[in-house]
Amino acid sequence: MRLYEPDVNTLLALNGSGIGVIMDVADENVPRLASSPSVAADWVKLNIQRYYPGVAFRYIAVGNEITGSATQNIVPAMKNLNAALSSAGLSGAIKVSTAVRMDVLAASSPPSAGTFRDAYMTQVARLLDSTGAPLLANVYPYFAYTGAPQGAIDVNYALFQPSSTIVHDNGHDYTNLFDAMVDALYVALAKVNILSTVQVVISETGWPSAGSASATVANARTYNQNLVDHVRGGTPRRPGKAIEAYLFAMFNENLKTGAESERHFGLFNPDKSPVYPIKF
Repeated sequence: MRLYEPDVNTLLALNGSGIGVIMDVADENVPRLASSPSVAADWVKLNIQRYYPGVAFRYIAVGNEITGSATQNIVPAMKNLNAALSSAGLSGAIKVSTAVRMDVLAASSPPSAGTFRDAYMTQVARLLDSTGAPLLANVYPYFAYTGAPQGAIDVNYALFQPSSTIVHDNGHDYTNLFDAMVDALYVALAKVNILSTVQVVISETGWPSAGSASATVANARTYNQNLVDHVRGGTPRRPGKAIEAYLFAMFNENLKTGAESERHFGLFNPDKSPVYPIKF
């Protein structure tokens, strides 16, 4: 599971569960960790060492979808956290990355056109290569579908359903939008380093159950169930290599601002009743 900031009660509940955890550094704290190795060390002591190994931390995400001038803090914060983990003897056990959205790519269609938009992502990719950490990416076919001109994308192609859409790209055939988006990220990483070993971990993906014409319980259940069934098989560029993916989100966020659909990505309602069933 993924926590967007340290929460004591949740971390205590996770103790001994064996559940792998992505722990975020809240966006507002990234500049402090970037500017001070000692602050990064204190963050690791308070939020990681305090609970490890009882809590099975997998990754630390330095911010979520950071944009604009704040991106200059990502790599320095990652380096300081890596140093802090090394000093604590945890550099091999817990990897440091950052969670990005798809618009870090200047182009993504077809997947072979994938390339990073900004120079900071080249720095991120090179650092991840050197540490063996994955790139965390928030991948939403829903937003790609709703953001495209009407009729440009078949909704079935976005839902992993049978579709007349097949994208042929340099010997790779894409029958769903998710695979195309993920492979565009792999192409971008390879353009930074042709020998790149950086894996892409899907740190968020999902489909809302209400709030727009395509945001229905049926579509949300279809997307999320098909995703769970699909990720074991990899992508056309990485067949047979299972994809680590995190469904967004556990609960509907009834108090969240913005578009109505943003409040309906959860598998459960705030009262813990299921929005729809799903099998893992």
